[in-house]
Amino acid sequence: MPSQWHWASGGVAIFCMLLICLIQQIRWVRYFLICTLLFNFGFAWNAYYADGRLQNILAQELEGEELSIKGRVIGLPQGGDTGAKFAFEITQMLLRGESKTQFPQQIYLSWQPAWRSYQIIPEIIPGQCWKFKVKLKRPYGSLNPYTFDFERWAFHQNFGASGSVRSGELLTVKEIGLTEFSLQMELARYKLRKKIKSALSPDARYAGVIIALVMGDQNAIHQDDWGVFNATGIGHLISISGLHVTMLAGVGAALAAFFWRRRSLPLLLPVGKVAALSGFLTAFIYAWLAGFQIPAQRTMYMVGVVAFALWTGRNPRSFDIWWWALVFVLLIDPMAPYTPGFWLSFGAVAAILYAMKDSSGLLGVPTGRELEAPLISRLLQACREACRVQAVVTIALLPITLFWFYQVSIVSPLANAFAIPVVSYIVTPLAIAGALLPEFLGKWLLIPAHAVMECLATLLEWMASWDWAVVWSSQPMWWILAPSIIGIIYAIRPGELSSSWRSRLCVLIPTAILFMPWPHFMGNNLRSGEFRATVLDIGQGTTVLVETASKSLLYDTGPIQGKEDDAGQRTILPYLRGRGIAQIDRMVISHSDSDHVGGAASLLKKITFNEMMGSLPSDNPLLLNLGLRKVPSIPCRYGQRWTWDWVEFVIWHPHESTNFQKQYPLKPNEMSCVLEVRNKDHSFWLTGDVERQGETEITERLDAEMLRDIGDRQIIFMAPHHGSKTSSSMELLNALGPDIAFAQNGYRNRYGHPHPTVTARYKGLGIPFYQTPETGAQIWFFKSLKESQLIPLFWRDAAKRLWHRNSAIN
Repeated sequence: MPSQWHWASGGVAIFCMLLICLIQQIRWVRYFLICTLLFNFGFAWNAYYADGRLQNILAQELEGEELSIKGRVIGLPQGGDTGAKFAFEITQMLLRGESKTQFPQQIYLSWQPAWRSYQIIPEIIPGQCWKFKVKLKRPYGSLNPYTFDFERWAFHQNFGASGSVRSGELLTVKEIGLTEFSLQMELARYKLRKKIKSALSPDARYAGVIIALVMGDQNAIHQDDWGVFNATGIGHLISISGLHVTMLAGVGAALAAFFWRRRSLPLLLPVGKVAALSGFLTAFIYAWLAGFQIPAQRTMYMVGVVAFALWTGRNPRSFDIWWWALVFVLLIDPMAPYTPGFWLSFGAVAAILYAMKDSSGLLGVPTGRELEAPLISRLLQACREACRVQAVVTIALLPITLFWFYQVSIVSPLANAFAIPVVSYIVTPLAIAGALLPEFLGKWLLIPAHAVMECLATLLEWMASWDWAVVWSSQPMWWILAPSIIGIIYAIRPGELSSSWRSRLCVLIPTAILFMPWPHFMGNNLRSGEFRATVLDIGQGTTVLVETASKSLLYDTGPIQGKEDDAGQRTILPYLRGRGIAQIDRMVISHSDSDHVGGAASLLKKITFNEMMGSLPSDNPLLLNLGLRKVPSIPCRYGQRWTWDWVEFVIWHPHESTNFQKQYPLKPNEMSCVLEVRNKDHSFWLTGDVERQGETEITERLDAEMLRDIGDRQIIFMAPHHGSKTSSSMELLNALGPDIAFAQNGYRNRYGHPHPTVTARYKGLGIPFYQTPETGAQIWFFKSLKESQLIPLFWRDAAKRLWHRNSAIN
């Protein structure tokens, strides 16, 4: 046996030697093997990265249990004394006094005051050690097309669970060690934020912008301000951009060079090397203070590559520096491509490097003799090149901007023309210097920085108010992006513009297809008599979009949480934007509960509604809002019906005498507007929060004649009131006989919806019961042919493997 192993090893060695000789002779084989090796390394590294995070997930049996945990705050907290959210590292976990050995190392906690209490949340500081009583759940988020994916974000941040704090006890403060660099940076960021807030007035509207420019924390920026910044295309400036990191690195390098030139220090080490090292260290520290965002990472790595090249006597090409920065970012963070900042940052720099590599002689000044030209000529040349850079970046990022944000700012070039110098050379230097200097000095720099930003924002608000300031589109398909990107590469190519501007414009014409609502056209291939219903995964609330061949109806607008966080802004609007839908023919509001009407105000600001139908008291703020916008409103009543594209809409509840009145005789749930949407073969019921009394009235209306009207259509039924035990009565289910049921409810919601007895009732009747926490968004296609299958697309399945779950209804 040993001799056989020796022969085998000898044979392998000879084979390897022959292979190496062959590779040396055949260049393409060498390249192929190198690419294969790199691919395998990348695959293995990503698998290792993902496995580490999957091992950090909370065990399923611990969900919903009251746990006692000890650990440390490891991230910059968000919020204040009215509530806080923060990252927490667990060192010990107890369940009913028993210590657990398997638990996630990092979790994301929310500490909010108890319901209807005036509890003050204590100050949360990075590095603090706490003992908490918490309830945790595995990372879960609502899952819909075109919306924020919380689960992906939690996976990216390595949070193995999220949860709420019931009570907390601050333990002995533990000093942060010198080796805990990341925690030191988080504490420094916290102190900087607190310093900026204390220096500015409490009602300083743009304090959040100043904080974002200094340390990358954008959470304090108001949503309305974000709307203005995005509409004018300057959102990239309201963060730690590469320009800011480069500027600080240059300052660090200049200071180091200035002091190192003293006496005989240059004899020990050349000034250039010291300056390069100092610039990189400055960029490194600032990138961490900025939260290590991808634009800051990219710039830091590029500065580092340049410094390394200077130390080793190399002269790298521009794209070599770009490629190395890309490799480092992907090596440290394989999930970076899932963020828009990755594509915007690397895409903008790549476009500039590609388009401007011959810029020295672009505009009539001979190469190598630029400094001999008159000052006016040089200023004009610099201005022209700056305009060209802005045009290149705007055009190059067009596909990326549409893919991630579904909009393009027409006023962006004009807004950036003055916003870039103001923010980069006035606001940001003043803000950074004010944050770093002692408080008695820094205050007098932060105040003018805020004043300048306020003036700039006023101008930007005016520009954003122009009717043509923004063009909205849909999320383009990949097969549309590919030819558009090819055309853009040709259009921004280096070279003189005077002789090639016509051809450049011609190749940009096909990019107009980016602005066509392709998802709407392709997804809305509905003929007369067909309709589609999109049941959004909205949490504990209701919203359903019903579309026919040419019309659309939105049933309810989801919940609201706090002052600004509502389903309209968070889920419905991104979905409609991604689909390219800017107008809804009718809004139907089932009743006045906040989990059904919560997103309406946000939607009315951005989406055009032709009319509203609902069950609302006359003093409801939504009716006043609709009146101010001149949107017609009619009460929802039994017996109303209308037809769109051969699809019939029928109102089953409340009673026919209902009107907009100040006080209804029944509680809001019992006044819910119940809508049936039917075509030749299918009947789709939207029931709001109707309960037993309303269900009894509907059952009485379902007499023999009405049931004959419904006929043998396949019935898809929304479980009333999210599946509460006061709804889904056996009488209604027996009378109607639904084929499928679904419920919109929040994951592990505090109401216990759907109630186990209701779930068992549907199961006992043999009715499939689909819940949005399990399926994500549900997209139901109702075709006109009886023999066709009813095919719902469950988005949680689609997000995993684009798998369509088919339900054949007999």
